[in-house]
Order: sequence, then C-alpha cells, then structure tokens
Amino acid sequence: MIFILSQIEVLEPRNVPFCDGFYAHPAPFLWLRTIRYCYEWMDVKDLLLMTMLARATLVLAEHRPETVSHAAALMRDHEAVFLEEPPDGQFQQMLRGDLPVEDYVLTLDAEYPAFIHSMCLALRELSVMGISIYQVEPYLEHLVAIHEFFSSGGSPEKLDPHHVQYEVYLAEKQATAALLDFYKTATAGSFEETLESVKRFARVDSRRFLVRDRMRAKALAPMIRRFNKSYIEAGQIHYLLWRMIRQDLGDSVTVRPHFLMACVVKALGISRHLYGPGDILTLRYILRPDLPDPMEDLLAGRALIYNKLIRKDEMTDGNEPYPHIRDELQVIEVVKQLTLKNCAELFLLLRRATTEEARAVVAHSLRSAGKKAFPYTE
Repeated sequence: MIFILSQIEVLEPRNVPFCDGFYAHPAPFLWLRTIRYCYEWMDVKDLLLMTMLARATLVLAEHRPETVSHAAALMRDHEAVFLEEPPDGQFQQMLRGDLPVEDYVLTLDAEYPAFIHSMCLALRELSVMGISIYQVEPYLEHLVAIHEFFSSGGSPEKLDPHHVQYEVYLAEKQATAALLDFYKTATAGSFEETLESVKRFARVDSRRFLVRDRMRAKALAPMIRRFNKSYIEAGQIHYLLWRMIRQDLGDSVTVRPHFLMACVVKALGISRHLYGPGDILTLRYILRPDLPDPMEDLLAGRALIYNKLIRKDEMTDGNEPYPHIRDELQVIEVVKQLTLKNCAELFLLLRRATTEEARAVVAHSLRSAGKKAFPYTE
C-alpha cells in the first residue's frame, strides 16, 4: 500500500492553495462546492496503472507574448498539441515552412500579433521535432461558417434549426445583444443599471462558454485517444473544459488542468491568481448557474473598475519579462480593496476616462483612504 494525494468532490467550500505543484485550480476564490485534496490509501499496482494511462493536460493561459516560452517548454513533453483555434489551411503551410511566419500573421485579424508570431515560430520548431499539432475549436469553426454564409447572401431564417450551427448562432446572438446592452447602459445609464447589465452579460456569456466547451470536448476526445500525452490549449475561462473532456474519455485517459503561469504568479507575490472580477463572476455562473450569489453585485462593480484600469494593448517591454501578468495582478489587487460604494463613486468619475486617467483617479482615491494603489510601480 502507498499513501498518495488525490482529488475528490466535496460539498463544503475549501480554501485550497492556488499553486500546488504541477496542477492548480481556482477554488480559493470561487467559494463554491468544488475540489479539495485528501489523502487516501491506494495499492501500488493501482498507482502504477495510473502512471501507465495516457495523459491529457488542459493548459490554461491567456494569449500573451510572455507565455510562449513556458507553453513551448511544456509542449515538448507531449506527443500532440491541440490549439484553441479553428482549422486554417495556411496554418499547415506555415508549419511546413512553405509560408513565412510574417506573411501568415498578416492574414490573421490578431489581437496580439507579437504573441501569434512568437507562438508560430515555436510551433514550427515543435512540428520539426515530430510533435503533432492540430487546430481544434468547433464552435469558432461553425461561427466562421455562419459569417461566410451571411456574407454570401444567407439569412438567419435559412439556418437549419436542427443543425449545430443554429445553436452557435443563437448563443452568439444572445451574447452580442447582452454586450451591446451593456455598452449602451455603461455610456448613459446609472451605476445600478450598469451593474445589472454586467450581470446579464456574464450570465449569457457563461451559457455561451458552456456550449463552446461541450463542442470542443466532444471533438477532442477521439483525437486525444490516439496519443499517450496530449497538450490542450485553452483560455483560463475554460476551466470546466477539463471535466467535460474527462467525462467524454472515461477512465482510459487521465485528464488534469494546469495553470501555465501559476508558478510565475506565485513568484511575483502580488496576487494569488490571474482572474479578474468579471471572469470570476462568469466562472461562478458557469459552475453554479442556479446558486444564489451574494458576491455578484460586488464582483460586477469591481469588474467595471477593473476594465477601466487594465492595459489592453499588447506589451513587450524588454525590461519586464511579464508585463501583462504584472499589470493584471496589480489591478486585481487594487480592485479587491474596493467596496460596492467605492465602485459606485468611481464609476461616475471613470465613465469617459482613458486608462491612464482612470489609474490616476483610482490611485488618488485609494491613497486618500489610506489604501495601496499600484504599489509595485511606484
């Protein structure tokens, strides 16, 4: 017999460290029925069987230039990499070297072109090493097809209501409507009205993520079975995807989530995780959609301020190895100090402010109250 650490489901909230070795999870800040660690006895033969099973790692990280080297290092330890993007014929040309990386990046409407460029170079090297690389994101693939259908003269009425594309269409339609309502309300509405629009959008967005993740899990399962070690790329909001994949695979493959930058977050020592208040609110709706949430107003209020403070342009500061992570952690720590009343007062001051103006206003407000304001940049 051997004493090991394993994971089980529990009914009570637990405060579990965010980064515990290789795997981590957002349990500390969800305050929900979630996962805790417990010790249990297991036969050596059972432990050996676990180590012999195929392994799939859901790697959670945002698309930032500073994550590329960490992702590439972990990808080298896997036989297959499944990217979070729809199939693209030119991507394979780029991997083979038939299309220059610079030319490929120009074909994309990339929010973070420096990340895409660095990742493409890393993926090309991995492909040469014999690692299989796939683009698997059926929801986005259907969305592209819908856009092409509409651009060629199609209309929503011509979509087959029994086809999976119609489910994607409805999810996008509802999320877009909720987002536009938020933009309209945030521009001219009261703080209370804007708060409600934030919560409405987060709820609709949570349902869209569930549709998207179910589709991806179903598409990934048969592909993962072909390999002993699979790396699955995903944004942090897709935390629940690892459980969906595990359900589809059964006991034939060990599936675990891994927060790519968790150890960097821990080393920086600013905050315990990289989830902003808006993402936390959305995750709470994803994990417990029917559970009354006394924190939702505060999270929605903090999300409004967070979105005004966070720097949105891609940063590649040579003097700072983790500019995005440091900025996100600092803003998370700043907004964690805000009460709902603070958020209401700041909302009116920040409504039309630029990022730098908003940071100055919030810094002054916090200092006046004897609180910390971006202490790591002063």
